[in-house]
Amino acid sequence: MEYAEAVSPRPFGLRDKLGYMFGDFGNDFTFILSSSFMMVFYTNVMGISAYLVGLLMMAARFVDAFTDVTMGQIVDRSKLTKDGKFKPWIKRMCGPVAIASFLIYQSGFANMPMGFRIFWMFVTYILWGSIFYTSINIPYGSMASAVSADPEDRASLSTWRTIGATLAGLVIGAGTPVFAYVMVNGQSVLSGPRLTLIAGVFSVLAIVCYLLCFHLVQERVEVPQNKGELDISAIFRSIITNRALLGIIAAAVLLLLGMLGMQGMASYIFPIYYNMPVAQSVATVASSVCMLAVCAPFAAKLAARFGKKELSVVSCAFGAAVYLICLLVRPKDAMTYVVFFSLAYIGLGMFNTVIWAMITDVIDDAEVRNGIREDGTIYSVYSFARKLGQAFSSGMIGAILTMIGYTQEVGLNPGAHLDIMERVFDWSCLIPAVGLGAVALALMMIYPLNKSRVEANAAELARRRGV
Repeated sequence: MEYAEAVSPRPFGLRDKLGYMFGDFGNDFTFILSSSFMMVFYTNVMGISAYLVGLLMMAARFVDAFTDVTMGQIVDRSKLTKDGKFKPWIKRMCGPVAIASFLIYQSGFANMPMGFRIFWMFVTYILWGSIFYTSINIPYGSMASAVSADPEDRASLSTWRTIGATLAGLVIGAGTPVFAYVMVNGQSVLSGPRLTLIAGVFSVLAIVCYLLCFHLVQERVEVPQNKGELDISAIFRSIITNRALLGIIAAAVLLLLGMLGMQGMASYIFPIYYNMPVAQSVATVASSVCMLAVCAPFAAKLAARFGKKELSVVSCAFGAAVYLICLLVRPKDAMTYVVFFSLAYIGLGMFNTVIWAMITDVIDDAEVRNGIREDGTIYSVYSFARKLGQAFSSGMIGAILTMIGYTQEVGLNPGAHLDIMERVFDWSCLIPAVGLGAVALALMMIYPLNKSRVEANAAELARRRGV
């Protein structure tokens, strides 16, 4: 029996939106924990240099060059089942990705030989990010095209996905600093055993969220199995000639450099520079409120009126300007820094809310030009680019911290190293300012899918499908 005949799809609605939201909630229980706390865990608890942590995280991305594209091809060649083409992967891989994430944060190994600690970090990070996270994130992201063919529905899924990421960031960013830090001689210090426990709790919650996604979302659009022979050279040619894909890749990498730079440096700014770890929780809550109260309800409406590209250029330029002002003002108290942090988050949040819908625009544009639908392949290339952004962010932060002289000793006694901590502050502003400014330029100069072209592509595909 054919898939289309075996399943009578219910209308697209709130159940699908909530389910898709829980999917990214599950993703970010491990992703945000890694981007926000892995660097500080391995520098301050495990005693590994920031440069080496960043270098190893960047090296892992070379593995992703193979695993991401391979997974995209596997997804495109997957057979339709009673649950759809993409959903089964979420159920299969939710356990392995959660377990691998938990294994990264094993503080019990802090007294093991340095070689073992480095080996453990590298192996567990590869298992989590390059293998298991890839095998669940690419089918999850590709699934949006199968949930609905309506561009407005897809934009709605993008918004709800961002809501899920924001809620996960709220739980992780607000809760973790409160419970993970302890006071030692008047200075806040990250507790390794507490972070290990927190990682375990988040892994369990990730599995719950993935299963909710699996049961709530329904695939409606029959995406046929790609049975053609694998032609790596053809895939490569398609990628390098796809200006829309190259533009969104450049923007995504630069966005992650700015966004994860903000999050990564926050673990040094609030608890160490300002000696106020609770301010990191406040910043997370405030930025999450901005995302939920400003970006989520207004981004889709503004994008519908002005265009996704147009909205993103303006909002990212605004975020860059906010951090440049913060650098000049140099706030002396943590809560003023929180205000700048939150305002900048509105800027990057607008782009982050519509970016997933922009990926479906890229997929549609490729189908219009080439006549072939390759959701999994295109999304896997984009996913790999995001991981590069994550790795470059970690490598950049590690290299910068090493360059300015930050060590475990500085973290334990920042008052004796004020010059180093002032340089930490400088870079906490420069990284997001440069990153977000570069996003705006990349979208303006490379990404071609403005409002009129997106609408023309949607009309052309509707004509071809007889809708």
